[in-house]
Amino acid sequence: MRIGNGRIRPLGGRTGCLLMIAASVLISIVCTVLGNVLTH
Repeated sequence: MRIGNGRIRPLGGRTGCLLMIAASVLISIVCTVLGNVLTH
């Protein structure tokens, strides 16, 4: 699973953690939507 240019290291500080959490949440939502579209 690639994310962007392969930068999967925390950026440091609170913003980096929030960005990583937001990215993982967005990826899970996109995967769920794609799975629903493909199955229906």
